Amino acid sequence: MVKLPSILEMLQAGAHFGHQTIRRHPKMNKFIFAKRNSINIINLEKTQEELEKTLAFVSKLASEGKNILFVTSKPQAREIVKKYAIDCDMPYLVDRWLGGLITNFTEIKKLLDKYRSLKEQRASGELEKYTKKEQVNFKKQIEKMDKNLAGLEKIQKIPDAIFVPALQNEKTAVTEAIKMNVPVIGIADTNANPDKADFVIPANDDAISSIEMMVKLVAEAVKEGSAKQEKVIGKK
Repeated sequence: MVKLPSILEMLQAGAHFGHQTIRRHPKMNKFIFAKRNSINIINLEKTQEELEKTLAFVSKLASEGKNILFVTSKPQAREIVKKYAIDCDMPYLVDRWLGGLITNFTEIKKLLDKYRSLKEQRASGELEKYTKKEQVNFKKQIEKMDKNLAGLEKIQKIPDAIFVPALQNEKTAVTEAIKMNVPVIGIADTNANPDKADFVIPANDDAISSIEMMVKLVAEAVKEGSAKQEKVIGKK
């Protein structure tokens, strides 16, 4: 079981700071401890409770060989999400959301297949048979695709769950996931609707230290579950 952070550790990471009270979502009331100078303060005991449930779910998914797509478009979260998604060998998307990634995966898969094919042809030297002008065009295509698709390269089917470190920020991704019954794991700040997530982590989704703490915990739960799966496979 992944070790949960203490209340003190979460306080030091600034996980308790919410948004201004005027931006509070009414459904977050159950996760709010108090208000200080017009700022909502998140109840970190509740955060611990929700983290325990969330990390257990993440670990279970990973132990079953399922894929969790890490998603963010928040500038301050991009490198963090990419780093920990790579660390736990999960797909990620840290630029704009690709419309239809979940609801119209057939079309997205065609794009991914083309991306993989171009990279394979480049690696094998196959692209060298084209004219220099054509090679330049292929290079530009690959560079453009790298930006949007690099983290999705291993995906062959709809993700089994998505993890959004800022629930309020990724409305399109969350809407698509809900429509296709894909579980949503999300960090909910005080301005978010926690009902949009199947598993919610009430925490500051703006402070880098808070984001990193929560994303790292999810990645650790993935690795824990993956290790269990490897043990099972090893016994067969």
